[in-house]
Amino acid sequence: MRVTSLCRSILLLASMLTAGLSWLVFIPAAQAQEIVARVNGEPITAVDVAQRARLIQASTHKPPNHKEVLDELIDEQLKIQTARRYRIEIPDAEVDAVLANMAQRMRASPEQFAKALTGIGVSVNALKRKIRADIAWQQIVRGKFHGSLQVRDRDVTAALQARKQGDKDSAAYQYTLRPILLIVPRGSPDTVFETRRREADALRTRFQDCDQGLRLARGLKDVAVREPLTRSSGDLNARLREVLEETGIGRLTPPDVTPQGIELFAVCDKKKTVGDTGGERDVREQLFGQKFTAEGNKYLQELRRSAMIELH
Repeated sequence: MRVTSLCRSILLLASMLTAGLSWLVFIPAAQAQEIVARVNGEPITAVDVAQRARLIQASTHKPPNHKEVLDELIDEQLKIQTARRYRIEIPDAEVDAVLANMAQRMRASPEQFAKALTGIGVSVNALKRKIRADIAWQQIVRGKFHGSLQVRDRDVTAALQARKQGDKDSAAYQYTLRPILLIVPRGSPDTVFETRRREADALRTRFQDCDQGLRLARGLKDVAVREPLTRSSGDLNARLREVLEETGIGRLTPPDVTPQGIELFAVCDKKKTVGDTGGERDVREQLFGQKFTAEGNKYLQELRRSAMIELH
């Protein structure tokens, strides 16, 4: 179910992070820096466990057990230590970009998302550390197991044939889109984003075709109407394809929060075409993900066997 209010989104995030976790919220000061494990001499503290438990709760919608949380933190330490050994450094800008994408999925700006996390006792730095470790791990596994991660065309074809009967729509489409941005100056308070979102929702209601609708959009204050974009089904990930399939010609997609403001796309044309429906891309990514996970898990187990892991 799509959440239309930023405030409701943040409240939902808060409830997901806190539900079932009352045992973690109040950690006595004396216990906060208690060391619960060491990985090759580097400590994992009780507060690390509490922070990670909240993050797992937010993504899985269920409270994790202590072993699950500790295992993830041990793996994270091993990833960071391995990245250090390979002299892999992840720029802050790359971490911030991932954080901004997470915020967008919550219909919030990065600043609003960070404020919401902090307000319910989740450290933004703890999330950034996890993001940094995951990005570094991707580089390590891709580099170390490049050959075995290759996905063969015949495997993609076989997987496509196996799922063909379940496809609800095998047609490929070419879309003509017009991006519309309701600009929000950087550093603006949450109320400005909410006001602009309401303007975007009102524009969606009035927007009935691209010719008249784009004129309406240009008539709003601080709005940028971009040049047309042409995208085919094969260029889009599954989520974007679903959004465009649900948006009629001459109508606007649901608004998204970006660092620049509130963005919508006008679907000005949609034509059936011969080519990739997007299923090939999805299958290739799925097969690659399976190979990546398998190789990554094997390497993590190897690192665990050679590491000095002390549980306190």
